[in-house]
Amino acid sequence: MLKPSPNLLIFTDLDGSLLDHHSYCWQAAQPWLEQLAHTQTPLIIATSKTAAEVAPLQQQLGLSHWPFIAENGAQIVFPAQRRNHPDYPTKHLGADYPSLCATLRELRSQTGFAFQGFADVDDATVAQWTGLTLDQAHLARRRAGSEPLRWAGNDEQLAQFRALLAQHNLGLTQGGRFYHVMSAAVSKGNAARWITADYQLPHGPPLTTLSLGDGPNDISLLQASDLAVLIRGQQDKPLDLPGDFAGRLYRTRLQGPQGWCEGLDHFLINGRSHHE
Repeated sequence: MLKPSPNLLIFTDLDGSLLDHHSYCWQAAQPWLEQLAHTQTPLIIATSKTAAEVAPLQQQLGLSHWPFIAENGAQIVFPAQRRNHPDYPTKHLGADYPSLCATLRELRSQTGFAFQGFADVDDATVAQWTGLTLDQAHLARRRAGSEPLRWAGNDEQLAQFRALLAQHNLGLTQGGRFYHVMSAAVSKGNAARWITADYQLPHGPPLTTLSLGDGPNDISLLQASDLAVLIRGQQDKPLDLPGDFAGRLYRTRLQGPQGWCEGLDHFLINGRSHHE
């Protein structure tokens, strides 16, 4: 049976997963957070949030000694304990933010498509869009390699936009509230694979990976893991997951941090590796 241990790497989305979609609270997950801390099980945040947003949250959650994945995989941030790592303090994956925004401005002027990114507006507007405070919105705009967009066009235009982005080696992924544009090779899943390989000791026991997420931008993360928990999301219809997840996917009945706990209970207490 799988148990919490340093050989189990757990990757978790934040909004709608470890954090409640509306209140951003995680208190329901506190018993599991304490149990994982006690067993020194790595709990690695993988989020669309920026590094500036994650750092204080990570501290509040008691996870500052682990690396984390920011901006859907555009950045991997290392803890102070890993200061001897060649990539310390931050590994950047994909395009840098200024060039990304320049491409988006160029595409908008060519096509006239209706969208706005964080770079187009001020802190107050981002606060209005997200429900964050002004200070939090300021941190959300400190970006390194991805741009959240509010899309106001139709589905046909969205498909055209996606194709144009691909010509610039950029991809579009859907998060809980926004579409996110970043380099085509960037994903939460690729960043999680990189961290897992980095943690795997040459002659050590093979690591097991377990991921938890609720949105379309978490699919790459769930696919990159040995065990996957798809937390019931805000969408009306359940997410379709491509590929073969047989034997290692659990869909929760509960949402947010309650669903997060349900998923860990399923694999780590009930010891099941398949969905009943």
